[in-house]
Amino acid sequence: MSQLKYKRILLKLSGEALNGGDKSQIINSDILLQYAHEIKAVVDAGCQVAIVIGGGNIFRGASSNSGIEREQGDYMGMMATVINGMAIQSSLEKIGLHTRLLSAIKVEQVAEPFIRRRAIRHLEKGRVVILGAGTGNPYFSTDSGGALRANELGVDLLLKGTSVDGVYTADPRKDPTATRYKQISYDEAINKNLKIMDLTAFALCKENKMPIVVFDMNYPGNLMKVVTGGDIGTLVTE
Repeated sequence: MSQLKYKRILLKLSGEALNGGDKSQIINSDILLQYAHEIKAVVDAGCQVAIVIGGGNIFRGASSNSGIEREQGDYMGMMATVINGMAIQSSLEKIGLHTRLLSAIKVEQVAEPFIRRRAIRHLEKGRVVILGAGTGNPYFSTDSGGALRANELGVDLLLKGTSVDGVYTADPRKDPTATRYKQISYDEAINKNLKIMDLTAFALCKENKMPIVVFDMNYPGNLMKVVTGGDIGTLVTE
């Protein structure tokens, strides 16, 4: 097995990833189990893994047309991320991994409160740390939550798992001439408006020199390729 290049990572997944883009269901159990096996492979190789999941498959606060006020909607979105966290926790434990679900808002019956040192200790003990409720504050996306936690936990790499194998010059599903960036700087990504993450999340990574890899999480073995330094996805760095 290849040697790990990144020994502590934070994996950011969208809520929509859990239903495979099928809006008729909230969570696809097959996709959930596939992700669990991908994560188990890197944990078994010695990689420490933290996970941040969005809640868009259940409720989208900022873009909701429900008539619910923004702040209330954002808190509903935070609760959705905790539900998704419980789902992936169940799948990971089903295949033998030890996990801890930590939440930025109080839900003591299902999750520990997020305490930075405790989260790091869980990682050091080989537990997969699932981080729910974003930053715990309205007006911040789960991308921002992922960027914040990645920096707080001192990870080597922030991974954004998507359904596309990296960042392209244009949407590859619409433009057949689009090409993938193997590496791009933070500034170039911002100037070209590539929308890898929202600007708050991106600025936090840029300021703290946190490298980001955008990759296709749905292709088996890709997560392992990333953590072992394989030529996959797009690396965003200085």
